[in-house]
Amino acid sequence: MNDKHYDCPCLEKCPLHYATSIVGGKWKMQIICALNNCGTLRYNEMKRKLDGISNTVLASALKDLEEQGLIEREEFMEVPIRVEYRITGMCRKLMPILDQLSDWGEEMMKYAAERNGDAI
Repeated sequence: MNDKHYDCPCLEKCPLHYATSIVGGKWKMQIICALNNCGTLRYNEMKRKLDGISNTVLASALKDLEEQGLIEREEFMEVPIRVEYRITGMCRKLMPILDQLSDWGEEMMKYAAERNGDAI
């Protein structure tokens, strides 16, 4: 194993911290997963899939993800204007990592339930 990845507290610029700053927050991973699972989505379709997200938060998260190169925004000059969002190739590289993180999260949920005596 490469030990440099485990020196996070000592690194001047921690790549793990940088990565989580890009996809962290309450909604960004949900937006990425929705686009990955559904392909191209329009704004209102995405808003319906993300129950409870406000227009301000969705618009801000989409803008951030686009600026980071994880999603693409395509605007069609129609009346009314149609805008579609999709993940990029860089985001596709992230998906196996998120799948592994999801698997780990599922294991941790079971572990926590067992420790607390909850039904699984």
